[in-house]
Amino acid sequence: MKYSSVILADNQDITAAGIYYFVQNNPHFSHFAEVRNKKELIGELFSDPNALVILDYSLFDFTSVEELLILQNRFPHSHFLLFSEELTDDFVKQTTYNSKSFSILLKDCSKKEVISSIESILKGDVFICHRIVHHLAAKKNYEVLEEKKLTVTEREILKEIASGKSTKEIANERCLSVHTVITHRKNIFRKLEVNNLHEATKYALRAGIIDASDYYI
Repeated sequence: MKYSSVILADNQDITAAGIYYFVQNNPHFSHFAEVRNKKELIGELFSDPNALVILDYSLFDFTSVEELLILQNRFPHSHFLLFSEELTDDFVKQTTYNSKSFSILLKDCSKKEVISSIESILKGDVFICHRIVHHLAAKKNYEVLEEKKLTVTEREILKEIASGKSTKEIANERCLSVHTVITHRKNIFRKLEVNNLHEATKYALRAGIIDASDYYI
């Protein structure tokens, strides 16, 4: 898809200056417009319904994500690059799962990711920044963990195991017998369908139970 126009829907001047820098250095774009509210955005889209819209949803006067989805349906040949400080999981799901016309980029992303997002969109692809992808993957893995029905105690012990604590250390800290901790460990491995500490640790990392800096294996 070739987008010749960029519409910046963001009320932060520093963002406008940054986006303008990327746009003016891209030969695919011949027009750049800034809008300050939804009414101005709609007016620009009527002038060029085949535009790339760079939108900070959190700073704009949309009352709901449904309103944004309706706008996209009115202008199906446009593409929305959602460019915000933070977006909720529900918002990400409703936009990216319901349409191929939304890409997502967070404002703390690197220059490389900003360039990659624009290049991907120009190729007709959807772009989701690394941080959002990582977060959704971790959340999905955590939901899988919940489905496996580990108890609160089992999740805590899994974190302690993955963090490098020995069975004896865990038993002493929790005032449990070594046998009880071993039983918890066996139950955790059985529920997660893993065979050893290394596999359990990888699972804890994927599920977001521990950070990479919290363990040593």
